Amino acid sequence: MSSPSPRRCRWRRPLALSLLLVTAALLLAGHLLHWDDQLGLYWHEQRTSAQTRQDSIWLPDYQLTLETRLAGLEEDETSGLTWSPLTGTLFTVTGQNPQLVEFTTSGVILRRIRLDGFADPEAVEALDDGRLAIVDERRHRLAVFHLAPGVERLDLDALPSYDLGFADSGNKGFEGLAWNPHTRRLLLAKEREPLGLFSLPFPGEDGAAGTLEPVPSGHLLVRDLSSVTIDPRSGHTLLLSDESRLLVELDLQGQPRSFIGLFGGLHGLAQGIKQAEGVAMDAAGNIYVVGEPNRFYVFSRRPAEAPR
Repeated sequence: MSSPSPRRCRWRRPLALSLLLVTAALLLAGHLLHWDDQLGLYWHEQRTSAQTRQDSIWLPDYQLTLETRLAGLEEDETSGLTWSPLTGTLFTVTGQNPQLVEFTTSGVILRRIRLDGFADPEAVEALDDGRLAIVDERRHRLAVFHLAPGVERLDLDALPSYDLGFADSGNKGFEGLAWNPHTRRLLLAKEREPLGLFSLPFPGEDGAAGTLEPVPSGHLLVRDLSSVTIDPRSGHTLLLSDESRLLVELDLQGQPRSFIGLFGGLHGLAQGIKQAEGVAMDAAGNIYVVGEPNRFYVFSRRPAEAPR
């Protein structure tokens, strides 16, 4: 038997090393992006009963129904999103030029309120008593207020506010905020370091906020948390991740129930959602997403197919 030629020997080692590096890179990427967890959840979804799907948000049934731009916010960088059951409208905040923006569910801007004293507003949420809450990520504060008609500016120093702690987090603090009408608590999502969910017992206007508590949860399937909302029907939690480009549904025990990717070619998206920063749901189950700088998306659940 003839021995390998010098040329073949010369290329065999670099090729083997390249394959090893590629394999290691794929394994590392899979670990960081939670591909193994997502695959496990995908298989679990396939075995989920029709009744359980009906009782859930059930993200695989959602399809894009509207994609547009929020006119005039090109330079403002939208971040955070909430739907108000009292007005039937949406609110977002902007970080580049701090302001609170109200707009319709079809993406028409209704008004813009300047936010004085805010360094980096990242999340906004409508409470069911008519108040709005805004998180300033850089100042680690939560401001809560009633928004009166005709108001054109709000001053953080003049609003009731609460210290959220994590003073060493810098610009990696709380990016998500959701009101849970079932528990009367606020749910806060910390972007990273540590990534996680926290619950804050929240009082009426004359009381003091409770103590921030970590929320037990399973593997969240995401690298970061950009926004969070709670389905007013099921009480399930919806997580939005910018880096992972995922929406993830958590059940009442904090375990992943379903998910969808926000990549081009999926669920009606011609192009993927880049820099997804805010998510909200309305009472009918429609899902709204904002992405920087001023992109706006609406997803609706397709009717269940009749049994054959």
